[in-house]
Amino acid sequence: MVANNEKLRHRELAGFLKTRRAKILPSQVGLAAAARRRTPGLRREEVAQLAGVSLTWYTWLEQGRPIQVSAQVVESLCRVLLLDRQERSHLYLLANQPLPADIPAYPSVVSPILQHVLDSFEICPAFIADQRWNVIAWNEAARFIFGDFTEMNARQRNIVWGMFTDPYYRQLYAHWDAHAKSLMGRFRSTCGKYIEDAWLNQFIEDLKAESPEFNLWWPLHEVHYDSSIFKQFNHPKAGALEFESSSFDVPDHSGLKLFVHVPVPASDTAAKMKRWLGEG
Repeated sequence: MVANNEKLRHRELAGFLKTRRAKILPSQVGLAAAARRRTPGLRREEVAQLAGVSLTWYTWLEQGRPIQVSAQVVESLCRVLLLDRQERSHLYLLANQPLPADIPAYPSVVSPILQHVLDSFEICPAFIADQRWNVIAWNEAARFIFGDFTEMNARQRNIVWGMFTDPYYRQLYAHWDAHAKSLMGRFRSTCGKYIEDAWLNQFIEDLKAESPEFNLWWPLHEVHYDSSIFKQFNHPKAGALEFESSSFDVPDHSGLKLFVHVPVPASDTAAKMKRWLGEG
């Protein structure tokens, strides 16, 4: 009976991985879309590469073979397959691994009410990010300043990843070094709460490999808790802009944060935002 139950569990795990793999577009995980694909979604070799496992091992997993899956690999698969909270819990259960109790859920969407709040800040770039600093909702002003989030994949929409790897942000911020260090400090203070999050640990390693500055500064262990920051931007269209940036916890126990950039009153930023957003 035990052997039959294990066989059923492995078969269910295989089917779950196949269906979730078929739902993911290559562009969603930062891969270039091939001209033709025989089946929808990601290929096995793409999932294996992104999750950091061998193709043979992952193929066996999707074939329902009796192999053990570590918690770290489960979390990597959750990240690659963009699983939501319920799907993530289900995958841990099928892999016979306990769900880490201290790692929170990471919402991928916001309620219509929160989106209306964002849209009400017409000339104030505003967005909402989760505990991993992934931007999951934004307004038109934020898209104008920070780039078209709709065209970005999941990793590119991460605030920290964008700051340290996207040349656009190095141009945008008048004092990039200072803002990058401050952001790293605030990011580090968040990481301290979720030290066992395998996604965060892998993200940090990937970022160290991609950014020399991040690799150099991360070992310094600097932390910051600032919620209000003055920012100067060199926007490619609007020119010099000055904002007072503040962040607020969303009061629904989701761990989300609302970031709002308000034009400095003594500057011409508000007039420029009205003009450019009106034309857009």
